Amino acid sequence: MPPTASVEELLDLVHFGPLESIHVLPEKSWVYLSFLDGTTAAAFHADATIKKLALHGQVLKIGWGKPTPVPAQVSLAIIQSNASRNVYFRDLDENMTEEQLHDELSRFGLIDQVKIVRGKNIGFVHFLSIAVAIKVVNTLPTEPNWAGKRVNYGDNDRCAYQLAAAQQAQAAVAQSLMAQATSLTAGPNVFQLPFSPYGKPLVSPIDWLMDGAGMNRTVYVSNIDPETSTEDLCNWIRGGVLQSIDYLPDKHIAFVNFVHPAAAYIFFQVASYQGMTGNNRHLKIGWGKNPKPLTPTFAHAIRLGATRNVYIGNIEDFETFTEERLKRDFGQYGDIERFNFLKEKKSAFVNFTNISNAIKAIEGVRNKPEYADLRLAHGKDMCANMPKLNTQRTL
Repeated sequence: MPPTASVEELLDLVHFGPLESIHVLPEKSWVYLSFLDGTTAAAFHADATIKKLALHGQVLKIGWGKPTPVPAQVSLAIIQSNASRNVYFRDLDENMTEEQLHDELSRFGLIDQVKIVRGKNIGFVHFLSIAVAIKVVNTLPTEPNWAGKRVNYGDNDRCAYQLAAAQQAQAAVAQSLMAQATSLTAGPNVFQLPFSPYGKPLVSPIDWLMDGAGMNRTVYVSNIDPETSTEDLCNWIRGGVLQSIDYLPDKHIAFVNFVHPAAAYIFFQVASYQGMTGNNRHLKIGWGKNPKPLTPTFAHAIRLGATRNVYIGNIEDFETFTEERLKRDFGQYGDIERFNFLKEKKSAFVNFTNISNAIKAIEGVRNKPEYADLRLAHGKDMCANMPKLNTQRTL
């Protein structure tokens, strides 16, 4: 941080949140931003790394700090009262200035920003931590000078606030995250590792792939038209390699398990902000139960390029290798999403609904004599393509 820059100027550059606290170390020119969840922290880290944030002409260095839990008091206030750093004031004195409000409230703790809406006698004060905001909301109503004035939590942390006009820009940020996430360290499906401020990876490539630093990898999609197929769903899903897709048409819901939580976050963000429709229905998006971490063997297979898509090459006779034949030979290993044939390239693709079955299929079919002259390998998962922006809010 340049010595001439303020924390308010820094937070003007932060468009991910909410934040739990901001800790300033002026003697070291450091600022620690603590988010409420690791997913948001990872998104901001990726976005800031790509954009190379700068203040007063100086590029800011971005790194990972030591992880800390959200204080129990703060978690409880969030659950019970939707607490945030933002405190809302109503019925302020008409002559009160932002400077006076700042001076009055600074006794509770450091302040990020003070805004008063003239003519409405309301104000919003962002503190540098939710804990300080909690003190303000709990204390001021008991003081005589604040009798008759409403004091409560504001609707949003300004770092997390999304204007409708900014939704397309937010989706573009998600695309930037995709570009960051798909930077490879040692294989086609491995995401870039998080790094500490000291230049060493926080985790090994396999560990990062196996547990995703504790972040969720599962997104559920609901309100699905019963005529929708698994292939339709996979045509709508973009953002990262899928580990599996579990579709329950009788319940109009599907669980989409990504290989990495960064991809799940990208899909969730873009689908939430742009909207997602399928067969003339607005699909609902939410977080599912986080699956178990990938086993070392499975993570290694993904690191080497395993996907749910099986590539079959060197096909000379498509009258022999028909869809019915492939369905019979490959279907015994699990549910199949779709078949694709590229006769001009003498190849075909069998997309399973999960990677494990694709791995088993390659190992099993490879031993069949009729496939001895054919090439079997993993193909690209089309769901890993970057999401497209749509001004009509349809993914």
